[in-house]
Amino acid sequence: MNQPAYGTADASYQAAGGLDGLRRLVDDFYSIMDQDPAAEPVRRMHAADLALSRDKLTCFLSGWLGGPALFAERYGPIGIPSFHAQWPMNEAHARIWLDCMAQAIARQAYAADFAEYLLTQLRVPAQRIVQASRARHGH
Repeated sequence: MNQPAYGTADASYQAAGGLDGLRRLVDDFYSIMDQDPAAEPVRRMHAADLALSRDKLTCFLSGWLGGPALFAERYGPIGIPSFHAQWPMNEAHARIWLDCMAQAIARQAYAADFAEYLLTQLRVPAQRIVQASRARHGH
């Protein structure tokens, strides 16, 4: 039986290991962000306690990858650029975020093609946030 293509139904969610897998990914992502001095400009945008950030990102990724729409259930509708409106995000910030995520993805036992797919997909909202921020903050 062939694997369904990533991006269809919940194939990506399953490839990420479901909710437990996403929780591991997000935990690794934030511990990298905590430990990597290069990530400091983005880490500063977060609260000292990352529990809420961890939950929000896990819930977002669940729905975004075709799993349960947990973010909407817990936090209401999500508009990615407006969610980040309070922080001016530039290319450097997006790069730091994606670098931390790339390192976190590399720590997971994902199939290589899924790891590559996931990082490529995450560049899309990252770029949208930068563009929306540039329009809003004039940078």
